[in-house]
Amino acid sequence: QVQLVESGGGLVQTGGSLRLSCAHSGVYFNTYTIGWFRQAPGKEREFVAFRSWSGGSPLTTDYADSVKGRFTFPRDNPKNTVWLQMESLKPEDTGVYFCAARGGLDVAISTSPSSYSYWGQGTQVTVSS
Repeated sequence: QVQLVESGGGLVQTGGSLRLSCAHSGVYFNTYTIGWFRQAPGKEREFVAFRSWSGGSPLTTDYADSVKGRFTFPRDNPKNTVWLQMESLKPEDTGVYFCAARGGLDVAISTSPSSYSYWGQGTQVTVSS
């Protein structure tokens, strides 16, 4: 069974940084995609970023326009962990952040929460002014 566990959230001030971790197990697909989404209270889950892998190598990465240039996928991560490095955080980045996984490499659907089969429980990120 695929298991995803997020960690690394917390309370930071505007302009601060956080590194979120998505520890994963049971991801044995040769091709797969891991996405990050966030959700504020009363709001729909919003796409943040995704990265796909094929044969163990990153293939495609994309970010929401709202985080482009500020959020990245560090590539020195442990093999069982995906990191999301968040810099220059803004109050509008506040929310519960989820990592998600699915098989496949279809870029066209990778920004849609409904395309992912497995989800972690989320980690809270709060950015204060």
